This record gives sequence, structure tokens and C-alpha cells, in this order.
Amino acid sequence: MLDRITGMQVFSRSARVGSISGAARQLGLSPAMATKHLDALETRLGARLFQRSTRKLSLTEAGQQYLQVVNRLLPELDDVENLLASQRVDASGVLRLNAPLSFGSRYIAPLITAFSHQHPNVTVELGLNDRIVDLIDEGWDLTIRVGPLKDNRLVSRKLADCSMVVCAAPAYWRRYGWPERIAELRRYNCLGSTISAAAHTDEWFFGAKRDKKIAIKGNLWANNGDALLAAAVAGLGIIYEPEFIVAGAIARGELESANLDAEPADLGGIHLVYSTRNAFPAKTRVMINFLVDAFQPSPPWDG
Repeated sequence: MLDRITGMQVFSRSARVGSISGAARQLGLSPAMATKHLDALETRLGARLFQRSTRKLSLTEAGQQYLQVVNRLLPELDDVENLLASQRVDASGVLRLNAPLSFGSRYIAPLITAFSHQHPNVTVELGLNDRIVDLIDEGWDLTIRVGPLKDNRLVSRKLADCSMVVCAAPAYWRRYGWPERIAELRRYNCLGSTISAAAHTDEWFFGAKRDKKIAIKGNLWANNGDALLAAAVAGLGIIYEPEFIVAGAIARGELESANLDAEPADLGGIHLVYSTRNAFPAKTRVMINFLVDAFQPSPPWDG
């Protein structure tokens, strides 16, 4: 008998990659078996989920509705299986975890001691850099990414939401005045980020959909958020950085955030990302569970 969960996985993955054969490859099934699972699922539901042709696979209205349910249920089932598996098998071996430099040094590195006490047979290799690593080709077990995810070979768990913050040292605001509109930022010394090759270093984006932008200028550009933070705390100018970088300085009174007429851009979340392999080793499962517990229901910078 064809099991229901595999049918749901075939359906979800087919919708993601746009083909049943592509889903079959990712799930380790033959195209014929993947098709059988999908056929059995449609028969059980009494509804067609895809319009299929030799060139195109498109969701029906029923398929769109069912996909929302399946995409909610499958991660929950994975969580339960991961928890039970980690309890059954002792975690051991080398676990390679990659994270952005500022985020990793602030929030991941301090957690490793507690993780190692819980799982003494796991050796953690922590890589910190700000480039987007290729999880599969470079052999990382897990990586943390800030921002939207685009690689459909990977799956993810959200660790936290995170928005951007415009802020400067109190002395800087007293000297130059507080802006009320994003358009006023043009007259300030704005310290810009070059962390991404695709970033617009001379523009800052605002709004939930990043649909509002303002041209900025300044006398410092850096590819690291901590370098910009240090300059802002010293009173050089304004920075527009993620909450997790500036929250501590704001709490200590070293920086003050500006209340502007447009909401800050949402970064699209901070995600724990891993490959779509069906079977995780225990070392990976326990790290996933450990990090999710550490960042939810609220991340450390909210405290």
C-alpha cells in the first residue's frame, strides 16, 4: 500500500520544482513510483491536484488549497520524527555549521558550549563568513542565512524575524537633528554596507515590500556590520543595519533609533538551512532542534 506521507512529499516537491521527475530525483524515487504516489493521493482526495502535460505541470485550484495544508503539515511531521530519532540514536561525529560573521559570532558561537555539554560526542566545525556558501558542494551540514531563500534544493526552518533599523549615536542626533522622513536622510552622513555584490550601496530601501528607496551618501562603506556599528557608536554617522547587530548598542544607550515616515525593510527572516536529504544523521537533527529552541519563541536580541 502506498503511504500517504510519501504522496504528500511527492506532491509538495513536484509543486516546488515544477516536475514529477524532478521531485522523484530529490526524494530518491523512480519517476514511475512518484507518479503512482501522486495518483494514489488524488484518488484518496477525490480531486485532481495538477494539470499535467508533457511540458508543463500546474496546480489546480484544489491543488493550491491542498498545497497550503501540506506545506504546513510536513515540517511539523519532520519535527516529530527528528525529535524521536535524536532521542533514539546518540549523536556523534563532526557537524559543519556555517553562519554569517556578525550573527554567528554574536549568537551562535556563545551557544556551542551548551550544545557540547548536551552532546559531547559531536564535534562542531563553525565557519563564519558573509558569502553565501553552497551547502551541498562545500559539504556543510547546516547554514544560517539572513534574507529570502531561493535555492529549491534546500529546506529551511525559520529561526527569527528580523527588520532593519536606522540609528546613530545620541551625540550625532543632537548635533545634526532628528530626521522625520526618509527623504531627509539625504542630508546626513549615511554609512553604507557593501556586504553583498548585488546590494545598492548608494540606496536604502524601506517598506515591507522594499518598495520605497532613498539615495544616500557617506564617507564610510564596509562589508561588515560590526565595522559600521563601531563607526556609528563613535559618532561618525547613521547606519541602517539588522536588529541583531544594533539591538545591544541601543539597549546600552550607545545608539538611538530614528522614527521615520516609512517602516524599515523586513529582511525576510533568519533561517536555518539544510539539504533535502530524507535521512539526517543524529548530529544534524540535534543541532536543528537545539538552535530552534534557542531562538524561539523570541530571539536573544528581543530580550
